[in-house]
Amino acid sequence: MTRLERLKAQVSAPLPNGWKKCNSYYLYEGYRCHYDDPVPIARAYAEEALCRLHPIHLYDDDIVLGSLRSIGSDDPGIPDGILKKADDIVGSYGRHQFWMNYDHFAPDYATILERGVPGTLEAIRLSAEKHRGDPQKTEFLEACRISMQGFSDMLERYADAAREKAAAVPDDSQNQFGELSRICHSLTLSPPATFHEALQLLWLIHLTFALQGRYAMAFGRLDQILYPFYCRDKEKGILSDEQALELLSCTLYKIGERRLFAADDVVNIAIGGLKRDGSGGVNELSYLILQAVEDCGIPGPNLSARLYADVPEPFVDACLRVIGTGIGYPALMNDDVNIPALARYGYSLEDCRDYCMVGCIENFIQGKQPPWSDGRFNSPKYLEYALNAGVCMQTGLPLGTDTPPAEEIGDMDTLLHAVEQQMAYGAAEYMAVFHNENGRYNREQYTQPFLSCFCQDCIGRGQDINDGGALYPSVHGVCGMGIATMADSLAAIERVVFEQKKISLAGLRDALKANFNGYDELRSDLLAAPKYGNNLEFVDKYAEWFIQSHFRIFSRYRTRDGGGIYLAIASNVQNISAGREVAATPDGRLNGMPLSDAASPMHGLDKDGPTTTFLSLSKPDYTFAGAGTVVNQKYSPAMFHDPKKRACLSALIRTYFLKGGQEVQINSISRDVLRDAMENPDSYRDLVVRVSGFSAYYVCLDRSVQEDILMRTEHG
Repeated sequence: MTRLERLKAQVSAPLPNGWKKCNSYYLYEGYRCHYDDPVPIARAYAEEALCRLHPIHLYDDDIVLGSLRSIGSDDPGIPDGILKKADDIVGSYGRHQFWMNYDHFAPDYATILERGVPGTLEAIRLSAEKHRGDPQKTEFLEACRISMQGFSDMLERYADAAREKAAAVPDDSQNQFGELSRICHSLTLSPPATFHEALQLLWLIHLTFALQGRYAMAFGRLDQILYPFYCRDKEKGILSDEQALELLSCTLYKIGERRLFAADDVVNIAIGGLKRDGSGGVNELSYLILQAVEDCGIPGPNLSARLYADVPEPFVDACLRVIGTGIGYPALMNDDVNIPALARYGYSLEDCRDYCMVGCIENFIQGKQPPWSDGRFNSPKYLEYALNAGVCMQTGLPLGTDTPPAEEIGDMDTLLHAVEQQMAYGAAEYMAVFHNENGRYNREQYTQPFLSCFCQDCIGRGQDINDGGALYPSVHGVCGMGIATMADSLAAIERVVFEQKKISLAGLRDALKANFNGYDELRSDLLAAPKYGNNLEFVDKYAEWFIQSHFRIFSRYRTRDGGGIYLAIASNVQNISAGREVAATPDGRLNGMPLSDAASPMHGLDKDGPTTTFLSLSKPDYTFAGAGTVVNQKYSPAMFHDPKKRACLSALIRTYFLKGGQEVQINSISRDVLRDAMENPDSYRDLVVRVSGFSAYYVCLDRSVQEDILMRTEHG
């Protein structure tokens, strides 16, 4: 076995008997010694204690130190009663949650690699001197110093642990731990000087965030951030591509450890894309990262490949080859849409070009804005309200706002106006809930000192990441769901009700309430109406309206600190649960059935091949979708194994992006294999598929999600 094969086995080994999660206990040890201190200082000491006390776990074949197993322990010396006390105390101090800008963040890794840990401590000191007349800022900066010093001490702990491990390994020729000890010790004294040192520093920072309980912390533009170190080491002859690939693969396996404790972490890595000066950013590391994810073959990281007009064809082909292994990533992103979409919000052009993704597909300005948040907006429900005068068809309750009854709606313009009224009411309700949650807590009490050290310009301003320290304000994404359900429904109404006059709008409303019981012929007519995804302007115009109307409605709102409300066309897998909330729809869908998936056509209704599908999908103006979109496609495995077919698929995607498509992600597992995996899961434990904005092991998914993936149109 190779070292990486051995490491994969070690990382995947089950947790020992008696293992329990203890990170609250380590935080508690910091709090309990500082109850009388101001909360920002106490919180910093808790973060420092976490760095100082968590157990260090080293694998025999480690080449990048740091394991998520350190989040807990099988130490019987920590009684359950103490753990309960720790949970209570830590809980009383509280923490931000997802809607309060806690995680889903891309740290400013470029700056920490440039100035290192000691340089960061010096920057904190200099800022404290500058702000010494402002007690609130100096208190915050002291909290930053305490937490960053704790991280520096953690590096020294890893150096000591590696030194002890080196002494215990008899075969010096196989002993990498002496060098790992040197690297960790060096990082306490100076910025990283080599590719290995830089990657080690980034991973231990990421591990610290994970130990704090943060999720979906992105690495961002890893091929750009690490490229200077790669080039210097290559020029010096101290790094080969094989060594760089091994280091990257080791790090990816560490990301995959999280499934031992919970679901896979959605750690987004962006490769390719334009650079800040507008030139192309694809480099040798872009290809090495692709090779690493192919070699590892696990659900994470959540790799995103940024394409642009003159992106090198070998890079696109390499992306398609990796997708063709079945893992379903990288997702392919269009710079020519995402950059102008972000420019709507006032960022500099250079920062727009330097965007990355957090979580699934959400566009983000790395290290310059507070953590991301988003939520789902069940758009088809508001069509239901518009058809039923604001009353829910499932419950009979008046959950929408007042709009005219169906009997008084005589044309499509009047109907669309009613739908927009309902959506505007729903948006007001959504934003009220968001603002209540997002602004619930005192920002001074809920400081995040360690996280703030990785966001410009919290240190320079002496302010927390969520209290004015970030260069740009926070943003929030609203995920408009069911674009195809809406477009198909509106087209069906126009065709069957207003053109063919086969039934009145009030009669259609009654049929929907009855879930089409006794209306079989009507349902057949509705199903036969034009469907999104077949390049039919009759229906595609409603997808364009969907994007524009949502943007009009939500662009009126701002976050608590003045940031924008982005639109996303995405659903994760919540098109299934959202569908349970929606009565039968005019496209012929039955009550409670799933909505259309994200920005994709309804499963099985894009019948004329991928070219016409992409022509439909490229018509909406996605520069109104600042967060991004998710388009799920499925192609037969043969499309990826034949270079000529891959070239055709590459040309198709390029054309789709040229015409305005924003994103596409592809499954390449045949329907037959998916069916067999559902029936014989033990034979497919390592089968990875693209779910929505992430990949996962297919047999670990809920049955409803498996069936949703199975139903996607498979193109040959």
